[in-house]
Formats: sequence, structure tokens, C-alpha cells
Amino acid sequence: MNRFSYLRPATLEEALDLLAQYGHKAVPVAGGTDVIINAKRRRLEADTLISLRRLTDLDYIKADARRLLIGGLTTLRSLEKSRLTSDRLPALADAVRNMASIQIRNVATMSGNIVNAAPSADTAPPLLVSEAEVRLTSTSGERIAPLSRFFLSPGRTVLEPGEILTEFIIPQPPEPFGQAYWKHSRRQAMDLALVSAAVHLELEDDLETCRRARIALGVAGPTPLRTPEAEARLAGRKITAEVLDDVGRVACGESLCRDSLRGQAWYRQEIIRVMVRRMGRLAFERARAKAAGARG
Repeated sequence: MNRFSYLRPATLEEALDLLAQYGHKAVPVAGGTDVIINAKRRRLEADTLISLRRLTDLDYIKADARRLLIGGLTTLRSLEKSRLTSDRLPALADAVRNMASIQIRNVATMSGNIVNAAPSADTAPPLLVSEAEVRLTSTSGERIAPLSRFFLSPGRTVLEPGEILTEFIIPQPPEPFGQAYWKHSRRQAMDLALVSAAVHLELEDDLETCRRARIALGVAGPTPLRTPEAEARLAGRKITAEVLDDVGRVACGESLCRDSLRGQAWYRQEIIRVMVRRMGRLAFERARAKAAGARG
């Protein structure tokens, strides 16, 4: 592994100044789980690591009636243990619960998982179905970007040199709603997804009819993606096994799966069909259970 300079700024302003000063020669490090792997494989062009670990102001999970805010340095373990995550983002709770090991979740951050821009990023589909936005901060100021436009290609995002992802902004969906996420992998944990799916359902007052649906897939194309045709197929229909079968087939057709060393396209497509159906059913059951609990 190459030698690196290691800088530990105490404030966000200092970190941004260092990034602006060093340019492409520096990379910010949060949990460092992906950076260390890339450094060992000599995939980093930078020779300076700028640690963000002292920026404790970016470690938070807070909410109001309109939205949930998650700081850029919030660890996966904090998300896993948070009641706000399980109540407001159950698909994200599903995802972080099955990522890596507890030791890694104690240091790894969701922002690191997202800016790495891997098609297999576990937190991406849950955030996509939650219509998350990201706050990107640099010495020039701040900008807000929808996560749906954040990923460009494997390893590439709209993040500009000198920018840091400082916050996730997730709107509060109308009740009753339910979410679910699952990744299909060779092992239960400590493994990348071969394919993954997240489903978000909002129900009408009858608790039978879908008012709105959002579906996102991982490892189904060069970037995590939404399936608008499958979502439209669900809206306004009573949720039945036959409807969910139909939606799974449509989502499968919207995927951009390809053959790789880890799995063939036809296999991933078949799993997508099954996973969308199953996660749709689970999201539906969660929405109904939550509504029943609120009513009585």
C-alpha cells in the first residue's frame, strides 16, 4: 500500500479548506472502510487522507413533522439502533441491519456507502424509494441534490472536487405507508448484494388500495435505479398476489442487468421478479399493521 499523509481537521470549515488546497491529491475519509480497501488495491490517486472523524457536528439523526435529517458522519450502527430509522425508514433499517459486521457498522457511514457509488450499495435503494436528497457542501457554499440524480456510473457521482456530503434530507411520507428492503447474496451478511430491491407503498384509507408506490433496485444496472413503470402499475390498484406478481415482472423488464463474475443477468432478473413481489407484500403488511396500531 502506498504511503499517505493523514490530516485531522477539527471543523468542517477547516476540512473544506484543506480539500480546496490539496485538490485531487486529497480524499476525505469518514469511516474509511472503502478508502482502506481502495488504498490497498492501489486504486487511489490521492496521496493525502483528510479525516472527518472529529467533525462530531455531522453525527446526528433528528426529525420534525416534515422530514428526517441524517448527518453525513452518522454511522450505520447508529442508524440501526435508532427508533427514528425503524419508524420512518423501515427499508433503511432492513438494509443497515444486514450490512457487514457490527464492528464495521460501528465506524462505517451511510455517506461513505453512497459516495462510493457502487451498484451494490445497500443504502441506495431504501434512500431512493424514500426520495432522499443530499446536502453537498464546499468552500463555495451548499447545494441540494436529489439522490435520484446523484449517481452517474459505477464509482462516479455529481459530487464536485472539494465537496463533502454533509446531510441526508428525507421527506416524511403521508400515512399509512410501509417499506421493505432485501438483498440477495451468497451469505446472510458480510457479502455484497448480488441483487437488491426496496419497495415503498402508501395506502388509501381502505388499507387495500395503493395510493402511491416507489420501487428501487440495486445491482440491476450501472447505478441503483427506480422502476417508474412498475410503480405506475401499482398506483390505484388493490394490492393482491396477482397484482404484485405483475409488478414484479414489470420491474424485471425495467432492470438493466448484465452478466458478471458474480452472477448472470437472467438469474438477477428472476430474483428481481421474486424480490419485488415479496418486498411489496411485506411493505403492504407493515403499512396495514402500523395503521391498525395507530387506530387502536
